[in-house]
Amino acid sequence: MAGGGRAHDGGEGRLARLRRDPFAVQTVRSAAAATLSYVVALRLSSEPVPLTAPLTALLVVQVTLYSTLTTSLRRVVAVVVGVLIAIAFSAVVGLSWWSLALVILAALLIGRVVRVEEFVPEVAISAMLVLGVTQVADTAWDRVLETLIGAVVGMLFNLFLVPPVWVDTAGDSIEDLARRMRRLLLDVADEFTGAPPVSRAAERLHEARRLDDDVAGVDAALRTAEDSLRLNPRVKEGLLHRVVLRTGLDTLEICAVVLRVLARTLTDLAKHRDGEALLPDRTALSVRETAQHTSDALVSFAVLVTSRGSEAAEAAEGRLAGELRAARACRDDTAERLLALALADPARWQLYGALLAELDRILDELDPDHRGRRLMEELDRRVRERRERRRRLVRRG
Repeated sequence: MAGGGRAHDGGEGRLARLRRDPFAVQTVRSAAAATLSYVVALRLSSEPVPLTAPLTALLVVQVTLYSTLTTSLRRVVAVVVGVLIAIAFSAVVGLSWWSLALVILAALLIGRVVRVEEFVPEVAISAMLVLGVTQVADTAWDRVLETLIGAVVGMLFNLFLVPPVWVDTAGDSIEDLARRMRRLLLDVADEFTGAPPVSRAAERLHEARRLDDDVAGVDAALRTAEDSLRLNPRVKEGLLHRVVLRTGLDTLEICAVVLRVLARTLTDLAKHRDGEALLPDRTALSVRETAQHTSDALVSFAVLVTSRGSEAAEAAEGRLAGELRAARACRDDTAERLLALALADPARWQLYGALLAELDRILDELDPDHRGRRLMEELDRRVRERRERRRRLVRRG
C-alpha cells in the first residue's frame, strides 16, 4: 500500500510538473486548436484538404493570450497582402521565372513595410501559391478564408480556454538563478581562504561567465510570464507583477556581472600570490562570513520579488533585512582588515580595494531602498509610455 501511495504521489507530481511546463501545455493546446480549425474549414472551404487552416492555428496559438492575438493579426495580414500581390500580378502577367522573381521580391519588400515580422516569408509564400494556379480568384479566396478560420479558431480557443499565467514558472527560474549565484559566491569566497592555483581560480571565473546563459534562460521565461499577464482576464494589476519580476531579474543580472568581476579579482590575486595564501586567515574568514550573509541575501531577495502573497513577502523582506545587516557588519570588519593589508602590501592595494568594492556593489543592489526606487522609476516609465501611446492613438483618430 505504501509503495502504491508513493507511485500515486509520483504520478501526481509528474502531472503537476507537466501542467507547469509551457512546452507541454503548448503542445496539447496547439494540437487541439489545429484539429478543430481543420474540422471547421472542411465545412466552410471548397478545398478538399484545407490544410492552411490548421497550419494557421498552429502558428497563432501561442503560450499566452497576448502573443496569440498579436500573432493572429500578423499572420492574417501577411496572407491577405500576399494574395493581393498575386491577384495584381496575375491581371498583368502570367507565371514565368522573371514574374516569379518579381512577385517574391515585391512580397518580401512589402512584408517588411507592413511589419508582419516573422511572417514576412508568408507574404511571398501566399503570393506564389495563388499565382501558380489557373483559377486565381477562387484559390485566393480559399486561402484567405482558411487563414481566417485558423486565426479565428486560435483566438477563440485562447479566449475561452485562457492560457495559464506563467508567473510561478518564471518565479521558480528567478529563485533557481539566485541559488546558483549563491553557490558560486560561496565557492569563490572559499578560494580566498586558501592558496588556490591559478587554474582553479580561472575555473571559478568561467563558472561566473556561464551565468550569462542562465540569465538569458530566465529572461526568456520572464518574457513568457509578462505576456501571460497582458490582456488576461484572470489577472489584476498585471503591470505591477510584470515590473516587480523584471526589476528583480535586472538586479540579479547586475549582481551576476559583479560576481563575474569578483571571480576575476580572485584570479588576478591568485596570479600575484603565486601559490601562497591569498589572504591571512582572519581576513579570509571575514570575507567568507560576508559572502555567506550576502549569498543568503541573494536568495531572500529572489523569494521577495517572486512572492505572490503579502505574508510570504513580509517574511522574505524580514529575512533580507536581517541578512543585509549581518553582511554589512561583516563587511565593515572586512574593510578594516583589507585596509591594513593594503597599507602593509601597497603593490596589491587595487585588488584588495576591488574585492571590497564588489561586495559593496552587491549589497547596494539588494538594498530594499534601492529596489523601491528602481521599482517606482520603472512603474513611472511604463505609465508614461502608456499615456504616450494613448495620445498617439487619439491624434490618429
